[in-house]
Amino acid sequence: MSAALESLLGLLDLEQIERDIFRGTSRSAVVPRVFGGQVAAQALVAAGRTVPAERTAHSLHSYFLRMGDPGAPIVYSVDRIRDGRSFTTRRVVAVQHGQPIFHLSASFQTYEEGLEHQADMPPAPDPETLPTAEQMLPRYADVFTDPGVMDRLLEARAAVDLRYVGAPPFANVGTPQEPRSQVWFRTNGKLADDPLLHVCMATYVSDMTLLDSVLLAHGRGGWAVGDVVGASLDHAMWFHRPFRADEWLLYDQESPSASGGRGLGQARIYTQDGRLAITVIQEGVVRVPRD
Repeated sequence: MSAALESLLGLLDLEQIERDIFRGTSRSAVVPRVFGGQVAAQALVAAGRTVPAERTAHSLHSYFLRMGDPGAPIVYSVDRIRDGRSFTTRRVVAVQHGQPIFHLSASFQTYEEGLEHQADMPPAPDPETLPTAEQMLPRYADVFTDPGVMDRLLEARAAVDLRYVGAPPFANVGTPQEPRSQVWFRTNGKLADDPLLHVCMATYVSDMTLLDSVLLAHGRGGWAVGDVVGASLDHAMWFHRPFRADEWLLYDQESPSASGGRGLGQARIYTQDGRLAITVIQEGVVRVPRD
């Protein structure tokens, strides 16, 4: 297991300070705020720790309310909304400096048999044939306005092996393309056999690239290039089938719309053998900077 993955797992191992109150710390991000995927994953950890182990997460719905301060702890307060015969619902509020910065509702279910169908997995190359972040990012060092961006990108992705199927948005600035993007990802090391941990790790990664397809549609390079400013607004996930975040997962993303200073991304995450594991939808602020 890589040192970066051990560090990330430490972030997800929240400190319990009361029956339904947990505290977490943050790690450095590409931009000077708490990474949204980290807050979402930590909130799901807090919710999951109040739920019986045999009930696994099947959905989450969340809102990013304020920019998080990476230098301050985050307190997660869990509200036990409902414990039914099959489903359990939890609400989590993340607080910093006395103000809520994030709100999450999550639902958990006891496994049961039911009807089965799924959308087919789209074609994608073998992930092992694609360049790693360490191989790919230095090719675009000259497009980053801040010379430290590449190092921060590498640091932020050191815990996860994330490989682009096509070129990232910052590779073709000024050239609009089809609003679709694919990446393969898995953790840089094996994880324990805890379904909640794998769901939380996928939640963490899901916020890394989902709005890339919005940028591609308009030939924008993104926050690292400086030709847009933005942040996640809301984030929803549905967990359909068991998966492991330490095995290759295909993140197939597209953007059906952008308007009003906002962009919408939607995606499906498949296991390498073609099972649809997760559906993700996110809207974010995507603004062109004013001169």
